[in-house]
Amino acid sequence: MKTPWEYARYARQEKRRYKEMQSRVNTLPENYQFVYHKIEHYMWMHADGNGMQMVPLLADLLDLFETSAAEGKKVLDVTGEDVAAFCDELLRGVRQWTENWHDALNRDIQKKLNKKGDPR
Repeated sequence: MKTPWEYARYARQEKRRYKEMQSRVNTLPENYQFVYHKIEHYMWMHADGNGMQMVPLLADLLDLFETSAAEGKKVLDVTGEDVAAFCDELLRGVRQWTENWHDALNRDIQKKLNKKGDPR
């Protein structure tokens, strides 16, 4: 587990990295910028906790978009027509805020039912 000092340093580094990424996004073609920001917004809505796990994911997306734009591909050729499904695939394996609700629901039910000792 990180100490508060280590975590603060990590958070500052990730914030700096995120700002640098935003500068890179601004150099993308207009359609890529639009889609990147829409995807980014969608993904932040699903982030768990402080969202630090999203920065590496967004960095990978930015790398993909930069490469694809340089190759002259259209942005929807990269993401596909169903951009939401593309986002959901990116988010696979990343803890999302809804999982907190799922965990709390299951924990509360198990706690209550096991407390009574009634297996039904």
